[in-house]
Amino acid sequence: MTIRILLIDDHTLFRSGIRALLQRQPDFAVVDEAADGVEGLKRAKQHRPDVILLDLNMPGLSGLETLALLAQDLPDTAVLILTVSEEAEELASALRGGARGYLLKNIEADFLSSAIRRAASGEPVISDGMTAKLVAQFRAPAQPSAPTAPSAEDGARLTVREREIVRGLTRGESNKQIARDLGVAESTVKIHVQNILKKLNLASRVQVAVFAVEHGLTA
Repeated sequence: MTIRILLIDDHTLFRSGIRALLQRQPDFAVVDEAADGVEGLKRAKQHRPDVILLDLNMPGLSGLETLALLAQDLPDTAVLILTVSEEAEELASALRGGARGYLLKNIEADFLSSAIRRAASGEPVISDGMTAKLVAQFRAPAQPSAPTAPSAEDGARLTVREREIVRGLTRGESNKQIARDLGVAESTVKIHVQNILKKLNLASRVQVAVFAVEHGLTA
């Protein structure tokens, strides 16, 4: 069985090296690559690969934001985070967000190949040394903190396009309806919604609608 792989990383040289490395394996096929999350989502839906290697730190749409959208649109695809970050919080966030594995970029080539095969078969994989950090992260006592309510200043940071989408959310429209009204792709609307939630520090579309009504963003 051939394992079909998509690479999403903003470093061209790194992508080229990984592609060359993986293409040496007779059971691997690198179907495509992308330099950012937006393009990665597009290529992922086009090819529907078995495994995606995803960087965390990318301009624009972050790796975790991209992961959330991939988990939503392609739940059967195994996403492996491939990063330089050894932060336990990012590891935990990635696994909570649906990643099947978390690999550091300093791993050996054989470990990467093995991890891809294991992930394709449904097995979770984590780089050596990160497992202990993961255990420590989940053992640490939770530090409760109340989320900061968004302010009018936060609303002012929304772009013109984001305000248009907020108005659609306030009307209770789906992403598909908003996309049709604005003449854009549904995936573009999804990305904007994620950015709106992040900018306003809100967890749901309903909360965005309430915020819009309270701050006069419905007209």
